[in-house]
Amino acid sequence: MQELLIIGSLITDLGQTATETAQRFGLNWQQFFAQAINFCIVAGVLWFFASKPIIKLLEERKQRIAQSVADSKRIKEELEAAEAGRQQILTKAAEEAKALIVEARTLASQLREQESQKAVVAAEEIIAKAKEVADADYSKMLEQLKGEVCRLVVDTTAKVIGKALSPEDQKRLSDEALTQLNAGGQNS
Repeated sequence: MQELLIIGSLITDLGQTATETAQRFGLNWQQFFAQAINFCIVAGVLWFFASKPIIKLLEERKQRIAQSVADSKRIKEELEAAEAGRQQILTKAAEEAKALIVEARTLASQLREQESQKAVVAAEEIIAKAKEVADADYSKMLEQLKGEVCRLVVDTTAKVIGKALSPEDQKRLSDEALTQLNAGGQNS
């Protein structure tokens, strides 16, 4: 009980000290309560009319920031997916390019071989034709030579004998010369 008395006296002393301090500083309690009520009214009006729009604006901004963060994450994921797709496409393109190069080299080798074979065949044909032409020229030249030799034999015989030979004699001498030439050509 004594404790209650002590607490009561302390409260009374504090009240008197507060009243004395208030009077020393010129505190008017009516004016103080009026100003406190005015402050509460202004704070309520500001809270109702200013803070709600500001809070709403801050919430909207918070939502936009959250949306921007989500969009940036989504864009980053899409970018990573696009980069992975690009790498995959580049890898596939490189593999296809290597396959095309191998195929091109194979085809070039085959084409080179075919062209080489064609060139060999063409060269053999040219050589065969040249040989045929040379054989034909040789045969023609040989025939001309035989004819010239026969004519020379007939002319020489006519000069040696000193008379003109009849066409039958010329033919017979020409045939004999040809027979001897053919026999001599076959021996060599």
